[in-house]
Amino acid sequence: MANLNKVLLMGNLTRDVEMRYTPSGMALARIGLAVNRKWRDTKTNEMREEVTFVDIEVWDKMAETVNQYLSKGKAVYIEGRLKLDTWDDKATGAKRSKMKVVAENIQFLGAPGGGPGGGGQSSPGGAPRAQGNRPAPSRQAPPAPDHEMGGNDGPPPEDLDIQEESVPF
Repeated sequence: MANLNKVLLMGNLTRDVEMRYTPSGMALARIGLAVNRKWRDTKTNEMREEVTFVDIEVWDKMAETVNQYLSKGKAVYIEGRLKLDTWDDKATGAKRSKMKVVAENIQFLGAPGGGPGGGGQSSPGGAPRAQGNRPAPSRQAPPAPDHEMGGNDGPPPEDLDIQEESVPF
């Protein structure tokens, strides 16, 4: 039996990036994403809208880049996978769970409405990709407004020796 866990989302950040580091020094960024859906109500012929709020986890170099360039309101396209976290509530002892998305690729789409900071009219497939192991551009050069970052299937091994020169941006 085949399995597939793939999520594609496009929306705007609901808050500034929350950056943390694990005890081993690996970067973890948490972002909130608002994804809007619009449709026409067939009974009233009125336009309707619903918003879905999604929590996103971003790891390692991709997390540091997200922290550097994204903030509340910025538009992004995210490819990732679903992850279910479960724990016991300390106060009540009840089982708790939360579904989130672990980002594997992120593309910056620019400011909402195409304002300063980038191409608001970009398409997810049209921007160049920047994969984690490619040679890095100069640190002084900012990324293109439409920029996609690639990651792997989760946090990398703890024993990676990452040199500052090899980190893009």
